[in-house]
Amino acid sequence: MEVERVQAIVSSSLTEDNIPTEFIRPEDEQPAITTFHGPIPDIPVIDFSDPDQDNIIRLIAKASRDWGIFQVVNHGIPLDLIQTLQLVGKQFFNLPPEEKEVYAKPPSAHTIEGYGSKVGEDVNGKKNWSDHLFHRIWPASCINHQFWPKNPPSYRAVNEEYAQEVRKVVDKLFKWLSIGLGLEADVLKEGAGGEEIEYLMKINYYPPCPRPDLTLGVASHTDLSAMTVLVPNEVPGLQVFKDDHWIDAKYIPGALIVHIGDQIEILSNGKYKAVLHRTTVDKKKTRMSWPVFLEPPGEFVVGPLPQLVDPQNPPKYKPKKFKDYSYCKLNKLPQ
Repeated sequence: MEVERVQAIVSSSLTEDNIPTEFIRPEDEQPAITTFHGPIPDIPVIDFSDPDQDNIIRLIAKASRDWGIFQVVNHGIPLDLIQTLQLVGKQFFNLPPEEKEVYAKPPSAHTIEGYGSKVGEDVNGKKNWSDHLFHRIWPASCINHQFWPKNPPSYRAVNEEYAQEVRKVVDKLFKWLSIGLGLEADVLKEGAGGEEIEYLMKINYYPPCPRPDLTLGVASHTDLSAMTVLVPNEVPGLQVFKDDHWIDAKYIPGALIVHIGDQIEILSNGKYKAVLHRTTVDKKKTRMSWPVFLEPPGEFVVGPLPQLVDPQNPPKYKPKKFKDYSYCKLNKLPQ
């Protein structure tokens, strides 16, 4: 069965004010109706160049408890590397459809890797206004280059370099998040898989949409990862659910956006919150983003850390193999 890509729908003869009905969201999800436009607090911004490390830890812990998301500036990843990562991703999506389809996710495969347009089951049978490319970038043992574009030719080298740089940031994040819970520095990372943690790169591609008021690039969700480190492009679209409102994330050039995912919420026994978020689309411009999902290996069991459980704080989540957790979440089954 041939899969229709959203990019192809846009290229076909869409009239000015028309999108296929399967993309039109119910009213209680439509951005025009549900986005909050009053005075809003900004998502916390944390400066990694602050010489006061205790202050960084306090800010990260507070943001993770109150928001489940924060932006990081002066993180140490060179800006020119981030720009090159964006460039090669854009070049891939600008290729002719038949070249991109070489990397399509095999229909019967159990992997999430590859080029595609759908990740999990959607409750209402509605589609997201987006295409994507998934592939693991670390550790070397779990990389499958079958899903890494050969064109543009620099794609592989750029992603390999980015993997090494983002790992340095991730190690700091895990350490500071762990200390912020009153734990030893290595406890949270070990609880999420330690050196076996898999880095899954995704490129989200949200083409221009004639009716951005009616559809979503990605419907509301929390990430099933432990943590997600995301590079956005300059077209706004990320929205966060806070205090019963959908609010827009500000674009900060060169910043990384860090999402707390389900596995850290579980490990912290609910002290840190996985952020509920969604993506809107633009009428004229293509929005893109480059999240890296930090995931435990499939067989790894994640549950509340014993140090955070006692008679006053009983476990709120049951331990589960990550592959089972993922299967339930993607198929909208109870955990």
